[in-house]
Amino acid sequence: MHHERGITIMLVIAFMGIFTLLLGSITSYTFMQAKYGRVLLTRERALQIAEAGLEYYRWHLVHTPSVMEDGSNFESPAVYEVADPEGGRLGQADITATINTACSVPQYVDITSTGVSDSGPQFTRTLLARYMRPSAAEYSHVVNQNVWAGSDRNITGPYHSNGGVRMDGTNNSDVSSSVLTWICDSTFGCSPTNNTAPGVFGGGSGSALWQTEQPQISFEQMAAEFSSLRTYAYIHGMFLSGTTTRVNGVQQGGSHTAVNANDQRGYRLVFNSNGSITVYRVSGTTYVRGYNNTLGWHNDYNIVSSESSLGTFTPPADCGLIFVNAKVWIEGTVSGKYTIVAADTGSYAPDVLLRNNLNYATFDGSTGLTVIAEDSIQIPLTSPDVMTIRGVFVAQGGSFGRNHYTTSGSNEVPSSYDSYVQQSTLTTFGSVVSNLRVGTKWLCGSPGSFCSGYNNRTDNYDRILAFNPPPFTPATSLDYRIVLWREE
Repeated sequence: MHHERGITIMLVIAFMGIFTLLLGSITSYTFMQAKYGRVLLTRERALQIAEAGLEYYRWHLVHTPSVMEDGSNFESPAVYEVADPEGGRLGQADITATINTACSVPQYVDITSTGVSDSGPQFTRTLLARYMRPSAAEYSHVVNQNVWAGSDRNITGPYHSNGGVRMDGTNNSDVSSSVLTWICDSTFGCSPTNNTAPGVFGGGSGSALWQTEQPQISFEQMAAEFSSLRTYAYIHGMFLSGTTTRVNGVQQGGSHTAVNANDQRGYRLVFNSNGSITVYRVSGTTYVRGYNNTLGWHNDYNIVSSESSLGTFTPPADCGLIFVNAKVWIEGTVSGKYTIVAADTGSYAPDVLLRNNLNYATFDGSTGLTVIAEDSIQIPLTSPDVMTIRGVFVAQGGSFGRNHYTTSGSNEVPSSYDSYVQQSTLTTFGSVVSNLRVGTKWLCGSPGSFCSGYNNRTDNYDRILAFNPPPFTPATSLDYRIVLWREE
């Protein structure tokens, strides 16, 4: 009997030990979970406080417009206290900001906001954001007229028209129109003609991403910037007047015979992979007959026949703006970030000619090119059969495209140029912004068959440059906003 009582006591003690161990483990786990929950709550508060700091600083910049005009009244660092709606305070955001400038003109502001909660100051969260105007580099295409993307088009990135869009191609992002409806005629493949069509319609497969009645993007505002850009380039950047070359405000060499305000002369710029630019004065061109929807058949003076070197120059590192007061041909390998503007203060509106391939030396976001023409950006007849162009291409007053050329009839090109009429492949990495309808492929006959231009075309949106574009890339809105947001 005593032996049995001893066993019972031992069992009771064992079970009590096990129960105590389990109870301790459960209690410890409960306390750990409670502590973990408090840490999560504190970290979430820190994140919200950091976000409040970003919003405060955005409010500060909106109410201090001089910061984005000339950099004056800039405040950094700053502290923003976040109040508890029920009384007291929740914590504070420690804010630092940096202005990115080009030619001494603010381009955007990078903001860092670190949230600190009073309930756990050791658990901080840091957010980084960029405050800038949205730029044309955020789009694959922006067109100011009705546009037709054919079934052979493969478009990567947002596509916008201030008019109507017939989208028969493939798109992987938004396709937007500023109109609800438009009149689609035979030039857009509509039969019967003059049909009232939705703002975006067609046989493309990405209709779930089509949008209508979206805000217009102003091409007039882009033109309004030419005078300011001319001044910035003259003082701080690179300026080709038509008779002289200036770099960082200093004339390079002597004057030469004028090449500005003349469709048959101009400059040729060759980008070198070391960051320099070789400048040629184009003194003569050969013409062929070309056709576009604006001029009809006309003499096309886009083939360089005579030129002379003016030297090799490196634009200032803090002002990659090149203003050309004449027609300009460009090609080469870009290293660094540059913006070329071809514009004239008089009645002449110069074109930009993409004479050959345009490539980047690096693809990490440190290299980029924006090309702005007061009139058109054209690919001339003697372009490569397989052509690659990288950049943001803005035809402010004209069109982006390639004229129609023919090997027969009264407007035929000389036989030595016959092989250039029909080219193989055009690949674009970046953005195309065109006031008039875009066209790099021409169809002839009925039904239409390929007869001129590039038979295969691929458009690739440059995501890296979308929020870090070259200086003075045209904005698509006058309003500043947060365009980048991430946690450090």
